[in-house]
Formats: sequence, C-alpha cells, structure tokens
Amino acid sequence: MLNAALTEDLARRAAAGDGAALEELLQEVRPEIVRRCGRFLPCREDAEEAAQDVLLQIARKISTFEGRSRFSTWLHTVVANCSRQKYRELKRRAAEQPAAIEPSQAVDPRTTSVIAGSRVDLLEALDRLEREHPHLVAPLVYRDICQLDYAEVAERLGIPLGTLKSRLHEARRQVRPWLADAS
Repeated sequence: MLNAALTEDLARRAAAGDGAALEELLQEVRPEIVRRCGRFLPCREDAEEAAQDVLLQIARKISTFEGRSRFSTWLHTVVANCSRQKYRELKRRAAEQPAAIEPSQAVDPRTTSVIAGSRVDLLEALDRLEREHPHLVAPLVYRDICQLDYAEVAERLGIPLGTLKSRLHEARRQVRPWLADAS
C-alpha cells in the first residue's frame, strides 16, 4: 500500500471531489483491501467479492470521510462491514439453495485450512454476538480482527478507553465458549 501520508492526502482530495485522486486511491488500496477481507472470509473468491463491495462503498461514500480520523481507520470500518455482509449473504444463499456436493468436489479434510474453519467459526460467533450483544461487536472486530490499537478503536467508536477495554473484555468472554464449542 502507499505510504500513509500519501494515502491520507489522496483520501482527503477524493473526499473533496477530486475524481483523479479517487481513481488513484482505489487502485492503490485494492491489494490491501483484498488482504483485509481475507481476514474475515476463508475463500479467496469471497474475499475478492467483498473487496469489490468495499471499493464500491469507498467510491460512493468517500464524501463522508471527514478526515477527523485516519483514512485507514475509516477503511477498516468499510472492510469489516462489507466482509460481514458478504458472509451473511453467502450463508443466506447456502440456506436457500442447499447444493448437492458432487463426489469430485468433496472437500478433503487433509487439505482444508484449519485457519479457514476458524474464520467461519469466528464469523458465526460474531453473528451470534451481534444478535445478543450488538454493542460488543465493533470493539472485538476492530481490535482483534483489524488489529487496530486501543486508542484508535476508542476514538473510532467515540468511547473512553476504559469503556472500550471493558467492552472488549466482555466480548471476548462471550465469544470464547462459542469458539471452543465449534472446535
């Protein structure tokens, strides 16, 4: 990805309506977006679809980027939301149209990524957490998945650092048994 200062400059110019800056920004951040979407979605094709959704959202919503926080923080929000939305869409589609698995397409457990399975389990746990304790989802996503530092997460959520740490602790406490049950 571009150096941070240049990315911030492109984002500010794009937010102000500079179409050329938006094009350059989208081209430069695309590989990083695919990588970040891959943290949420185990299948590369799904991560790439989510990345396309992120790029569309950036193009549509860049004018809402006010520059009060870093562009990378704003981008984390868009990536997290689009990835989780893609997961819900895939889950809904699978439930609506269960497909018969051809023997030639059956998954060999010896070659299936353990990480991919754990990501699916995490997405399931995030869905459950969102249903039961929606205010705990963002702290967990930003800190543990997007790996933002505590101060940046607190700033992004507009809450005191102590409140963030409390919510994060509670989110981890809630999710831990669900992930243990899944393994």
